[in-house]
This record gives sequence, C-alpha cells and structure tokens, in this order.
Amino acid sequence: MRNIFITLDYELFFGSNSGTVEKSILYPTNKLLEVLDKYNVKASFFVDSGYLLKSGDKEVISQIEKLSKEGHDIQLHIHPHWEDSYFQDSWKMDTTRYRLHQFENIDEIVGKYKKALTDIVENQVFVFRAGGWCIQPFDKIKDALKKENIWLDSTLFYGGRNKSETHFFDFRNSPKMDFWQFEEDPLIEKDGFFTEIPISSYKLSPLFFWKLAFFKKFGGQKYKSFGDGSAIGGSKWDKIRMLTSFSWSPVSIDGYKSSFLQKAFEEFSEKNFVIIGHPKALSKYSLKKLEEFIKKNISENFTTYSKEFLK
Repeated sequence: MRNIFITLDYELFFGSNSGTVEKSILYPTNKLLEVLDKYNVKASFFVDSGYLLKSGDKEVISQIEKLSKEGHDIQLHIHPHWEDSYFQDSWKMDTTRYRLHQFENIDEIVGKYKKALTDIVENQVFVFRAGGWCIQPFDKIKDALKKENIWLDSTLFYGGRNKSETHFFDFRNSPKMDFWQFEEDPLIEKDGFFTEIPISSYKLSPLFFWKLAFFKKFGGQKYKSFGDGSAIGGSKWDKIRMLTSFSWSPVSIDGYKSSFLQKAFEEFSEKNFVIIGHPKALSKYSLKKLEEFIKKNISENFTTYSKEFLK
C-alpha cells in the first residue's frame, strides 16, 4: 500500500490581479471538500500565512479553522512579498522581493508566519513549502526553519527548474527518491535535521503544453479555473523550452494537468506519492479527474504529513 498525499497551496494570485477571496480561495476549496468528504479523504493545505497577517481575513481564517477541526493538515507556505505588498482598492502586489532569501529579517518572517497558523489551528505545524518553489540557496533559510522546529520540507520536484525575474529554482540534480534526509542542501542526501518528501514529478512532451494552451483558450467552462485572478508570468525562455522540448512537471490536480494524474501514479513505484494543487487553479474538469483517481485507488493510503510523520 502506498501513501498518497493530496496537497494544496492555499493562496491568492500574485500577478496584476490578485483575484477575489471568494472565487480564488473559499469557493474552490469548498468544491474540493465536496469530493474529499465523499470518500473521507483528508488533504494537506500549505497556507500562505503572510496573507493572513496582512489582511486578517475572517472568512479565510474561519475556513482554515474548519479544515483543521475536520482533520485536514494545515502547514506553512511562505510568500514573503506580502511584506512589501498593500491594499488600496485592490491588492497591490510588489514581487520585487519574491524569494525569502532577499530579506534580512528571515528569522522574524518565518517565526511570525508560523505563529499566524499555530494561533488558529489544532495540528502541529512542522512542514514547509517554499513559495514559488524558491527554496535555494537553502543555507540562507535553514537556521530560521530550525529555530521554529520546521523539519520536514515538501518543495522539490525532480527535474524542475525555472529562472525568471521573480523565480529561481533548479532541481535537476535532486535525488530521484520519495524520501531522504539532508542538512545544508535539499538536493544532497545526508543525515541531518531535515527530511524531504518531494512532490512527485512526471515528464511531459511539448505536445502537452500545446494542448494545455488550446484548452485554456477554447475549452469552455469545463476547463476554466475557478479563480478569477492572474498569475505572475513566467519567463519567455521557460515558455519556449516547454513548447519545444521535454520537461518535468509536478504531479498536479490544477486544471488540465490533472489529465496525467492516474498515468503518473501508475508509473510511480515509490511509497510516497505527493500531489500538488491550488484552489485557485482547480476546475470542473480537474475535480472530476481527482474524483476518478480517488475512486480507482481508494484501497491505497490517502494520508497527511501529520498522520505519517507524527506517529
């Protein structure tokens, strides 16, 4: 029996339009819960707690409290650009400093962002996922995570890479494993304080991204994401690369990427299968594919980080 972790990065959009809380967070999360509750499956939510600190949004806090009480896992997701962003009629996202490494007060940010969660949830907060996968160079943030007893990371996905104005990560040399320990660098397996449970990955041909572009433009409501904001644009180089050569993608329940969920699982031989998603990027189509996946694999162990690592 394999462990299946359904994980969600619970956040707004960070482009020119943040989207509304109702359509980008609350509604899609409730639609997801309709599927999960039917099969008594629990998910792990990586909450963008910087938004909680900046907004004090009572509806979002109430939903997070409800998720925790119902047995879902609430863990730490840090998008530090909230330190520079502000609300004036709408959210003005300043992503000049998008990566945690670009701040001097890393200890303070990690501490207060974790406390924003521990003040409202019942589970222990011990897992980290870097915003935008920007976890490198890890040695700049490791002491802050240690100080807060954050010892499990679930950011990496094998083969992943991105280099743009906001993002930087390169996971091409990470271990091709589903579990390992590390100390200074999550790409190097070594006995240490930290444990990595990477997001599962799947190799995609350029044809997939041509299909993705087609369905986004012509697929209609079935393929339309619930969220009503705009994402940070990727670099032109990355877009060309994906449309012209094979690339690695995290296994995802976001939009059309959910189409390869079952195939990725069938090709996966390790024990821990980690799926990523974002409420804002879910669609009618992706929830249908998720339900099909759960029904087909209900005999497997759908689980959370707390259930597996706090025994």
